Amino acid sequence: MRNDEQLTFTTHGGATLAYRHWPAVGQAADRAIVLFHRGHEHSGRMQHVVDELNLPDVPMFAWDARGHGHSPGERGFSPSMGASIKDVDCFMRHVSEQSGVALENMTVIAQSVGAVLVAAWVHDYAPRIRAMVLASPAFKVKLYVPLARAGLALMHKLRGNFFVNSYVKAKFLTHDPQRIASYDSDPLISRAISVNILLGLYDTARRVVEDAQAIATPTLLLISGADFVVHHPPQHEFFARLGAQIKEKIVLPGYYHDTLGERDRGELFARIRNFILQRYAEPPASLSLLDAHLNGHTKDEADILARPLPALAPKALAFGFTKWFMRSIGQVSEGMRLGVKTGFDSGSTLDYVYRNEARGVTPFGRLVDRNYLDAIGWRGIRVRKVHAEQLIARAATRLREQGMPVHIADIAAGHGRYVLEAVERLDATPQSVLLRDYSEINVRDGRKLIAQKNMLGFARFELANAFEASSVAAMQPPPTLAVVSGLYELFPDNTLIRASLGGLARAVAPGGYLVYTNQPWHPQLEFIARTLTSHRDGGAWVMRRRTQAEMDQLVRHAGFDKVDQLTDDWGIFTVSLARRRAA
Repeated sequence: MRNDEQLTFTTHGGATLAYRHWPAVGQAADRAIVLFHRGHEHSGRMQHVVDELNLPDVPMFAWDARGHGHSPGERGFSPSMGASIKDVDCFMRHVSEQSGVALENMTVIAQSVGAVLVAAWVHDYAPRIRAMVLASPAFKVKLYVPLARAGLALMHKLRGNFFVNSYVKAKFLTHDPQRIASYDSDPLISRAISVNILLGLYDTARRVVEDAQAIATPTLLLISGADFVVHHPPQHEFFARLGAQIKEKIVLPGYYHDTLGERDRGELFARIRNFILQRYAEPPASLSLLDAHLNGHTKDEADILARPLPALAPKALAFGFTKWFMRSIGQVSEGMRLGVKTGFDSGSTLDYVYRNEARGVTPFGRLVDRNYLDAIGWRGIRVRKVHAEQLIARAATRLREQGMPVHIADIAAGHGRYVLEAVERLDATPQSVLLRDYSEINVRDGRKLIAQKNMLGFARFELANAFEASSVAAMQPPPTLAVVSGLYELFPDNTLIRASLGGLARAVAPGGYLVYTNQPWHPQLEFIARTLTSHRDGGAWVMRRRTQAEMDQLVRHAGFDKVDQLTDDWGIFTVSLARRRAA
């Protein structure tokens, strides 16, 4: 049995989580394997996986998720699925830094809830890991009680968060007597799970399964044939949709949910080992997404949304009523009125959404406006603003630590509120702030905002086109921190994006930073396309999503390397920080 070291790492928000490290026996290879346990369990339950993989020259790591094992917090609790997915990102980055193994040489093995977290991490953060093995991912838990999920959701809304205990006994997890006995006697097993995580698990899993085509990571999927805990169909659907060019599925008849801990698992571990070794014997899988605007699932999706529905189709009638409401009764809402007038993707609309103050004609108008501002997309926009401010502050701190001046430039700032409010929160005033936008209205209102915030001494706003590469490259003073937020999401053509990023790469010196946003997912794409208008031409606001892998690849191709990312709890908007590398 390989001996482990019990260690800790600091995740986002300052929390300290526990993990185990099994050092390589003898000289370590330039690779690593990271393990993620099932719900209710902990890293100690992965010891047998380390031993049975029989890869002594590969260091291995496994964490105790929040509220599990030796990690702190209420048992079975995490603030959100989004927080846990970010924990995965922080842990993987920590392992890479501590081991000296690049993410490109890491393989992940995850089971059940851990497999959902890993699949969501790969979808949302697009890490370029070597491969992943997902064992019985809990894409849909069997609750058995009719309407259990709806009932839990209602109770959560009425009484706030609470905990439920697992109904599953060890004898329904595995046929292995030793694993059953150890499960029943393990004091670190936690049978409770927070209801916010249970509900969040469903929502996250549904999103990942529906958009699995965005995942290009080589994947081995293990499905237990006699699983009492999770449903099979979403696992098969995930595999069918999976965008990876290298993917393999193994269905294991008679296996219970503890796939990796089942009896007579020797042959299974041999197949897992062979899959992993084969991935390391080949060059890392790569797929160019630079021209994804010409072909791919997000282009097909956008093309469908751009086509009109049959006039008498139920959806067409429903969306038609919504459009009528917004342009008639909905005008009592200030937000709807502004959206109809300027476009729902305009700088004026976004500035209104950022302020988040319900306004309207009569109390009814304010009630309608409150409902409008609480739409999931606008909530995501406000979280994106907070995340952009956090990464701007992080980049400014890094620049000062590097001995570089802080010259901030936003090439499509709208009214500039998110940048200026980020600057207000900085520990030190930057040397300069340059805001740009192509809209004269945005420039006018942005200059007013600069004056209101008493920033005329170091901030200015100018009229410019963010897609004119030569203009972007000629910004003065040359920015050390460039920002582009909420722009690229509005334009489907990667040719424009590459031109803009090329200008930024010429403007930002090596060691400088870029903060950029993306929208890899949205639950209301069709609603938006059928009911809302764009500021560009007054036509339908049809969006082509970019997967995070596509957006990161465009940024990397321009000469920047991503160093961090923040994502909202719904997986809609991401904000990333990248560093300009030397030519």
